[in-house]
Amino acid sequence: MNRRDLLQTGALVLLLGRAQIARGATILAVRVWPAPEYSRVTIESDGQLSTKQLFVPSPPRLAVDIEGIELNPALRELVAKVRPDDPNIAGIRVGQFSPTVVRLVIDLKQAITPQVFTLEPVAAYQHRLVLDLYPKEAADPLAALIAERLKDKETVAAPTPASPASAARAHDPLGDLIAQHTRKAAPAPASPASAPISGAPAADAARAGGPKDSQGSKTERLIIVALDPGHGGEDPGAIGPGGTREKDVVLKLAHRLRERINATTINGNPMRAYLTRDGDFFVPLHVRVNKARQVQADLFVSIHADAFYTPRPQGASVFALSQSGASSSAARWMAAKENKADLIGGLNVKSKDAHVQRMLFDMSTTAQIKDSLKLGDTLLKEIGRVGKLHKPKVEQAGFAVLKAPDIPSVLVEAAFISNPEEETKLNSEAYQEQLADALMRGIEGYFAKNPPLARTRRSI
Repeated sequence: MNRRDLLQTGALVLLLGRAQIARGATILAVRVWPAPEYSRVTIESDGQLSTKQLFVPSPPRLAVDIEGIELNPALRELVAKVRPDDPNIAGIRVGQFSPTVVRLVIDLKQAITPQVFTLEPVAAYQHRLVLDLYPKEAADPLAALIAERLKDKETVAAPTPASPASAARAHDPLGDLIAQHTRKAAPAPASPASAPISGAPAADAARAGGPKDSQGSKTERLIIVALDPGHGGEDPGAIGPGGTREKDVVLKLAHRLRERINATTINGNPMRAYLTRDGDFFVPLHVRVNKARQVQADLFVSIHADAFYTPRPQGASVFALSQSGASSSAARWMAAKENKADLIGGLNVKSKDAHVQRMLFDMSTTAQIKDSLKLGDTLLKEIGRVGKLHKPKVEQAGFAVLKAPDIPSVLVEAAFISNPEEETKLNSEAYQEQLADALMRGIEGYFAKNPPLARTRRSI
């Protein structure tokens, strides 16, 4: 073969190589994760995808052109994956826009702020193209909790006719709390009778149950416990030998515990549980912390199911944050494993908001850790009454999800899902009920010795 033939052959190989690169990616799977906070669309492929997107505000829709691929059956499945109850996505259309471009049109139910990014292969996933669709008008979770409490009060107490005089004297403390929460004006100068500023010691009256109004009637103080079911969505968590997914069992346990919290009062003050996720969707670690702060939670309890390389380890554990290092090599290993959730779930590391929020929640305090250890010790004792303990004391490590600087925070590993016997227990309704009862007793026991402080508006 002469030099000219070699050059022609080389040019042909280069052209084929370029075409292969352009058409090299194959769509392997598609998934849609609806949630009130945002909806996520994930397209998994065996090669990195290149995209261009355009948001059209009226009617709201997002067009995404995926370059260098052909429409295949896996991609067509997106159309049927949209659920009717998805709060953000009305429907998805896909088509071959040009020989090398597939166009995706996502019809939306409301105006959104899209985030489109790619993820490198990790864990069981290959390359992923992620479309996160955030509503422009985000709901206020604290206002929702207060409204939920008001609705319960209306259901329990039947309305009775009132005279104009009695109506004028009527006091609605929870309505005042909503007004206080939503008031945009600057606060008036503090007086001796005013509530303490954030971070200041609360008055004895507040510790006993909250401030009192001018007529002397006690104002209801909503006690909020943030429950954080681990993992979710793209991140299944640990998977037991029988196929049980951690994200599923911990959400069920959180729902059982929520029922108990919502039916409980502390010193006459109602309790409310707030779930950082109430469905099968991914929540970044720093967002879980910020959600708890946004509702001004009094406690933060993250619920998980442990796993190890072998099926032998067993028993429940409770962890608190450490500022100086892990209390054991096992605790260090566990924290490192849980802190990888963002990599698996798929965090948009290029988002400016993500960096800002992660800075805000990395401000752990000695007081928070001290209170977290108290909470953890109380929970551990109660859990030990219904099942085995892996360690007899609260362990400490640098768990990212426990870094709220002003909320006592613990992480509960309910059992070893990697142990076949404990996987069976985790799937048992009877054991879940016992565990939820134990956690509830622990929470009540903590508040019995550490009454909640007066509610103050935290800066987020």
